[in-house]
Amino acid sequence: MIRFEQVGKRYANGHVGLHELSFRVQRGEFLFVTGHSGAGKSTLLRLLLAMERPTSGKLLLAGQDLSRITNAQIPFLRRQIGVVFQNHQLLFDRTVFDNVALPMQILGLGKREIGQRVMTALERVSLKDKALQFPADLSTGQQQRVGIARAVVHQPALLLADEPTGNLDPRLAAEIMAVFEDINKLGTTVLIASHDLALIARMRHRMLTLQRGRLIGDGEAG
Repeated sequence: MIRFEQVGKRYANGHVGLHELSFRVQRGEFLFVTGHSGAGKSTLLRLLLAMERPTSGKLLLAGQDLSRITNAQIPFLRRQIGVVFQNHQLLFDRTVFDNVALPMQILGLGKREIGQRVMTALERVSLKDKALQFPADLSTGQQQRVGIARAVVHQPALLLADEPTGNLDPRLAAEIMAVFEDINKLGTTVLIASHDLALIARMRHRMLTLQRGRLIGDGEAG
């Protein structure tokens, strides 16, 4: 699903975001990327989303070379990817249903198909009964679940999450991670950037550890 081969990222100011990173992720895998602030987690995610390009090495996503991808190809690439943010970035003037429907509307799908997919996504995160409520009516944990539903409504092959539990207490964080595991069991590849080592250790999935842009660990957490 993902292949990094000696991938490096150097910025115009001379800062090196990643040093010769090499690893592979199988389709359907669940893994964490961890490391202190500045370790390179966000750079790695931006490269996968083609928000930035590698300055050296080769990066393949589902067989597509992201170091050579054209700007015209990027929207099609991103249709394969769902993204969950730490700050869920919901639209508070729209219902839960409309928030989740947004990616489908952008793709131009019909109302019936949108309705079916949105309700399926909300059911996956146990929020089917909240479809007509507004985000302000929900708890923080429920708002994050809406963000996850929006990320998976278009049935992406890869789900990326950037510190998705950063604003949640330990109980809610564990609940959100269980949602990610349920989504993974349906076949979606899940990659989560997080610095919550205690939570990661309890989950016992593969963990890549970055330090100053270098990969210093690759193995099961715990």
